Amino acid sequence: MRRLYPGERLALATHNPGKVRELAAMLRPHGVEVLPAGTLGLLEPEENAPDFVGNARLKALAAAQASGLPALADDSGFSAAALGGAPGVLSARWAGPDKDFAAAMERVRREMAGHADRRAWFTCALSLAWPDGTTATFLGRVEGTVAWPPRGDRGFGYDPIFVPLETSATYGEMDPALKHATSHRARAMAQLLLSCFEPAGLPEPPREGE
Repeated sequence: MRRLYPGERLALATHNPGKVRELAAMLRPHGVEVLPAGTLGLLEPEENAPDFVGNARLKALAAAQASGLPALADDSGFSAAALGGAPGVLSARWAGPDKDFAAAMERVRREMAGHADRRAWFTCALSLAWPDGTTATFLGRVEGTVAWPPRGDRGFGYDPIFVPLETSATYGEMDPALKHATSHRARAMAQLLLSCFEPAGLPEPPREGE
């Protein structure tokens, strides 16, 4: 498995400020220099894969090849059992071009009307890609229930209507440090760090010719 070493630069293939904050916070202890897509002037590719893994991989590859750097992409979404798993991979599209997640959450409420099943889950795929086309992708998932009305102004997206199992707080109410340690994104990130990152403090491997 290809690895990243402390001191390397890493492109974050997202223009979502909430994802930038969460991913940067998770990566901060690991010694890489994080460069968001907006800082690098990277365009967003069309997300036309049928699943989270495919979308994460295509975004990471596009960013790696455009920037010449290793790139990390996230594709994640909210799913409700009563809606057959929707919005799922279409979570961002339910919010429309203006990223109106209040409207997206209202659509969830409206389409769940009359359903007793409140089960829900968040899924995250994280893909790390290199300019040569090498990729590694990891999945995380957290189960919970749908809450209404929305609660809390922390987090982003559908966070105010999701209550993880064994808690009473929505992601919108939860302390960010706790969310970062237990979320779907945190679970995917834990796998990625274990497989693809060298711990901070270790020397970089010798470069060719050194």
